Amino acid sequence: MRTEYLIDREVEQVLDLLTFDNRLLARLLLHTGLRVGDALRLKPEQLRPNFWITEQKTGKRRQVGIPEPLLSDLRSAAGAAWVFPGADPAKPRTRQALWKDVKRAARACRLTANAAPHSLRKVYAVELLRKYGDIDRVRRALNHGGVEVTLIYAMADQRLNARGQRRRSGPGRKKS
Repeated sequence: MRTEYLIDREVEQVLDLLTFDNRLLARLLLHTGLRVGDALRLKPEQLRPNFWITEQKTGKRRQVGIPEPLLSDLRSAAGAAWVFPGADPAKPRTRQALWKDVKRAARACRLTANAAPHSLRKVYAVELLRKYGDIDRVRRALNHGGVEVTLIYAMADQRLNARGQRRRSGPGRKKS
């Protein structure tokens, strides 16, 4: 089953129920559109307002920008070797740790959407399309090769509304 786009209220509910470290990781995903595996591989010395990463899945380079309040929070919480250390501080946290926490939070909120960390990448895409109205800009931000997958991500809210499954309760997600 594919992960689904979450409306603003659902994002807020899930974020509220995540553990502190996973909430911070989720905020990073929402602000950057990174895949969870790439975010977990970040090292403290990479944390700057703008920096480059090489995506694990595609091997493509991508520039990442992090707003100052989030950057400060990340620096404060970062471990010695990894921004998001695992149970063994020499290793990063696992993708499964965030996945389990998001699933737990979604169940506690009784969400009907199939929520998972990748849902946050879809929220990021929708927000970019709303902000700029340029699907090619969203495609470049997500580092997609073609516009087809980008359309699936960036228009998730419109597809949800078209199917009569509008779950939105109000304007705009809380900014963190």
